[in-house]
Amino acid sequence: MKSILSAPKSGSTVSKRPVWLVAFGSLVALVLINWFLQPSFFDGMVMHSNLTTFLPLTLVAIGQTFVIMGGDIDLSVGSIAALVNVVTVTVIAMAGGDAASVPIGLLTGLVVGVLCGVFNGLLISYLRLQPMVATFGTGIIFSALALWVMPQAGLSVPEVYWMTYSDFVLGVPTVLWILIAGFLFVLFMQRRPFESHLKAVGGNRAGAFQSGINMSFVRLLSFALCGLFSGFAALCLTGETASGDPLIGQSLAMGSISAVVLGGTMLSGGVGGAIGSIFGALLLGMIGNVIFFAGLPFEFQTLVQGLIVLAALAGGVLVARK
Repeated sequence: MKSILSAPKSGSTVSKRPVWLVAFGSLVALVLINWFLQPSFFDGMVMHSNLTTFLPLTLVAIGQTFVIMGGDIDLSVGSIAALVNVVTVTVIAMAGGDAASVPIGLLTGLVVGVLCGVFNGLLISYLRLQPMVATFGTGIIFSALALWVMPQAGLSVPEVYWMTYSDFVLGVPTVLWILIAGFLFVLFMQRRPFESHLKAVGGNRAGAFQSGINMSFVRLLSFALCGLFSGFAALCLTGETASGDPLIGQSLAMGSISAVVLGGTMLSGGVGGAIGSIFGALLLGMIGNVIFFAGLPFEFQTLVQGLIVLAALAGGVLVARK
């Protein structure tokens, strides 16, 4: 039973070393390069600003990891984040727009995120729709709903919301507490049967079926978690922008997939983990920083960023095959 649950796809060879090592090593190197280009990099306010910028993608990458480990993919995460953002802001306004209405809006937004994930999971795990096509379609639906709820950007959140998000708790930035909470959740999930079942479903579905795993439910739960973390990311974006925007988070889908792969999780499923995705998301952010502070012309920034990402992906694949 144990060998079936943990086995990748037949015929594949996977390194026994942690799959996130390449992303972590690349991140350390880019931090040092960024420090050289930007001497104030380790100043408290600069690090706080960087973490605030990187956090939403990091949270979405955690959720995307669970889906990809199961052999699926979710292209609707950006649209989910946009829908959660506008629903949260709208509910807060309808509930009075004061501090007491903030928890109501936050809870409603997270419920919407989970429901979107469950909807994706039902289409894919029970109706057997192709994940890429299904989530592309649901992404359009969620975007349309976001525009229906809020046709244009507007509605500010109460000051207590964005002040708390940008402030410190017990001397530690709120955004760092959120990142720590996400990291602890990932460590917790690594020790639960769900993750081994998920890797079995992604890496060896025949073996997972023979071992009695409820594959449909496992895949459904992975999409629900992805929707939940997309919701958390939306709440962070709301705290950062202090308003609603139906077009927010458009780059989260491709960014989260890149972060997951950079972190060592195979797109084919069955291998990887969300710890690597956290490093992968931070790595993507640092790539953008290094390119900016290197003073490269704007027209070359995207090209260089793409080449760096491809090089990092190739390095991860080579390490995983050793």
